[in-house]
Amino acid sequence: MDVAVKAIETTGTVDAQHRLLLDEPLPVAGPTRVRVIILLPEDADIDEKEWLYAAATNPAFDFLKEPEEDIYTSEDGRPFHDR
Repeated sequence: MDVAVKAIETTGTVDAQHRLLLDEPLPVAGPTRVRVIILLPEDADIDEKEWLYAAATNPAFDFLKEPEEDIYTSEDGRPFHDR
């Protein structure tokens, strides 16, 4: 049985007791049961080790392993000496 649903987007905070506190009242006559979907922000920071592993194993860069891509030697360029 399909049930029509209405979506309401709002924001809130999860407190130390794991309760959801909404920033504003809902436009809903209650009491009534609701279904809640919680969207959490992902950690934006990825550590360097994970980043390097992802880049090294990504098949998008497989073309760099082809011999015709190996165009530089140790004779190319000039030495860099950081003071």
